[in-house]
Amino acid sequence: MKYSELLRDVKRYSMKDRARSNAWFFKTGKGEYGEGDRFRGLTMGEERKLAKMYRDLDFSDIEKLLESPWHEERMIGLLILVLRYETTKDDSVKEKVFDFYVAHRSAVNNWDLVDVTTPNIVGDFLSRRKDRSMLYKWARSKNLWERRMAMLGTFRLIRSGDFSDAFAISEVLLGDTHDLIHKAVGWMLREIGKRDVSALTLFLDRHAAYMPRTMLRYAIERFSPDKRRYFLHMKRM
Repeated sequence: MKYSELLRDVKRYSMKDRARSNAWFFKTGKGEYGEGDRFRGLTMGEERKLAKMYRDLDFSDIEKLLESPWHEERMIGLLILVLRYETTKDDSVKEKVFDFYVAHRSAVNNWDLVDVTTPNIVGDFLSRRKDRSMLYKWARSKNLWERRMAMLGTFRLIRSGDFSDAFAISEVLLGDTHDLIHKAVGWMLREIGKRDVSALTLFLDRHAAYMPRTMLRYAIERFSPDKRRYFLHMKRM
């Protein structure tokens, strides 16, 4: 499969009406978080299908996809990296994909690109390493997407029962002003609660009064009505 053939197939799946809808949904207007992004109008299913078809593209061609102004082409490039990472048993290949992903993380510049790919590559790779300082650096970044990547990078750790980094990064991001970070932190805290409600409750006892409302509501979504009211009405000391 060739890069030129992939671009042909992308155009074949394009739909102008869906492209306009996606541009609105992903907030591409002036001053919005996705300002300037462009859409061709593919579905996620079509993007995954093309990623599987073209999974053997050279890294140089994947780089072209990640440098594309079109959202779907960047997503396809990132999905190819996920496939490369997840289907190899060779640790050196995994490391190569991880390094490539990190080096090109500027292409991961909307919440769907982060959520669909960061846990699978960054999260999994760092779950195999003791040094996770990269996540803490990103959590303190001025770049919105790096901060979201920091939080989503803990998802694999959470799934394995390791909550320490997720809690620590949540604390770094408690004062973040962006709604997309509030949602990401709340989501990961909720995932912890699915596995250890007492650990989440202890964290909320310390921080709920100071958490942004959206973050807190996401975190306590699975709690009983009484317990949700308790945390929502917790007073600052």
